[in-house]
Amino acid sequence: MKVINLEPTFQPYGPGLAYEAFTFNGGEPHIRIQEPVAGADVQVTTRIQSFQDMGLLLVAVDALRRAGVQNLYLFLPYFPGARQDRCTQVGEALTVKIYADLINALQFKEVQIFDPHSDVTPALLQNVKVISNQTFAQICIASLSDYLLISPDAGALKKTVALAQRLGVDYVECSKKRNTLTGQLSDVRVYADDLQGQTCVVVDDICDGGATFLQLAQALRQHGAGSLVLIVSHGIFSRGFTALATYYDQIFSTDSFQTLSSDALTQIHLSPALF
Repeated sequence: MKVINLEPTFQPYGPGLAYEAFTFNGGEPHIRIQEPVAGADVQVTTRIQSFQDMGLLLVAVDALRRAGVQNLYLFLPYFPGARQDRCTQVGEALTVKIYADLINALQFKEVQIFDPHSDVTPALLQNVKVISNQTFAQICIASLSDYLLISPDAGALKKTVALAQRLGVDYVECSKKRNTLTGQLSDVRVYADDLQGQTCVVVDDICDGGATFLQLAQALRQHGAGSLVLIVSHGIFSRGFTALATYYDQIFSTDSFQTLSSDALTQIHLSPALF
């Protein structure tokens, strides 16, 4: 199978087809495939951070089909709009469905996504293959011998329980309340009396600004936690690492959303070894 990497710095399956991509002065993305692909199956990889990235995917698929590609496969590890998977107010868009409809219209043979935010995304996608976070988390935890897994909220509990069972370790459930209008957090709770200085490993899908994990770290400390480790599949880190690094001794993420370089972060590059 041939590969085309629509972001040149993101090559989870290795180097891909040569192409030229550019944007016209009017803002329209365009692409020219520079190698023969007629009759081939092609794996498309990309990271979507904007509608411009989505536009490049759309025109790339059209170009590949016009060049005679047989079957197309998509690797899109961070699914855009996944957190906008419900409408809490009249007048809001169901963003995840908009992206899913666009992807479905491209008629991929298979769509691979990595550790989706909720069950909504895979429910909306056709021919979807979900890659769990378990192998990634195991790599991050490999150097630890005695620890507890921490589920930061109800949304993460199902995956935390599954990971704990696979690893044969205990877990602690936590919860939070979020104002759906302002996004502000309140009332972070840890359902354990005394953590007795144990290493606590927080595992979740996304870190954006990090407010959830900062408040959770404070609550864990109040309950006697020892060393804190943060493992997130998709690292946006929009507010950097300074505040997080004051609480977490180690921070792990993948390059599903972007490639980062920081002394505070250990970034695991996605590859078939994690699938």
